[in-house]
Parts: sequence; structure tokens; C-alpha cells
Amino acid sequence: MRDNHIDDFDRAILKALQADASLTNAQLSERVNLSPSQCSRRRNALESMGIILGYSAILDAEALGFGLRAITRVNLVGHSAGTDEDFAEFLNTQPQVRAAYSVSGDADYVVEVHVKDLNDFAAFVHQKLLVHPAVGQVRSDIVLKTTKEKRHLPLD
Repeated sequence: MRDNHIDDFDRAILKALQADASLTNAQLSERVNLSPSQCSRRRNALESMGIILGYSAILDAEALGFGLRAITRVNLVGHSAGTDEDFAEFLNTQPQVRAAYSVSGDADYVVEVHVKDLNDFAAFVHQKLLVHPAVGQVRSDIVLKTTKEKRHLPLD
């Protein structure tokens, strides 16, 4: 497990970067009580180990006009490596798909979709998902309100 290679300073750096990925090494050093050069070295090591996968800004989807979010469960018509790979590749090409998970349970995939409105969602479902040859069934839930959404891992 990768976590065995990190210490309390690394965890402190990760916590600070989860809260604000735009921190410079100087700002980070003030928060974790290490020198900027140590923070830089540790940050680079965490990136090299693949623990830090990247940095991005968190955008307000609704403020940008993406007012509808749906959780869609997809069942495939059959199960083979080729079908799974083809469908996963298809999902990766769809800009409306914000997250997709191959899951156990009553669905093969759970897909999070962000679109402008119900018409856009209907178009995505009818013109993209349902016509895909691997798709057997689609069931969707429209998100009415987000009650919790944490992107940070509990590193304590």
C-alpha cells in the first residue's frame, strides 16, 4: 500500500493541498512547519509516487449553466472484456459524463452526468447511451439537492 511510504509531514502536505492546491511551497511550508525546499522535495516525491495525481480548480457547475446532475445506472447486454473496454472508452469520450464506475450490484456501471437541462439529459440518454450497442438498460435518478459532497480524503 502506498500510504506506508508517507509520514506525518507528507499527510500534512496532502491535507493542505486538498484544501488549496494553489499553495506555493513557501505558503505550504508555513502550514506544515517545513522549509520551502523540503516541501518542494516532498511534493515532488508524492507526485512521483502517484499519490498526488494532479491539480485542478473546483468549478461551480450550476453557476456555469450546468443545472442538472443525474446518477445513471447502466446494464450492459453482455459481459466480455471487449464489451467492457468498448463501453468504458465510450464513456471517456462523453463530456457530459463527469464520473463513471464499474460496480457490483444491480448495475454494471454507475455514471454521473452533468448537463444544462432536462432536454440535454434526454438527448444524451436517447441519442448516445441507449443507441450504444453494449447498453441493455438505463435507469436514472435526477439529483434534486446535494447534501454532502466531499472531494477530500480523511487523512487524520
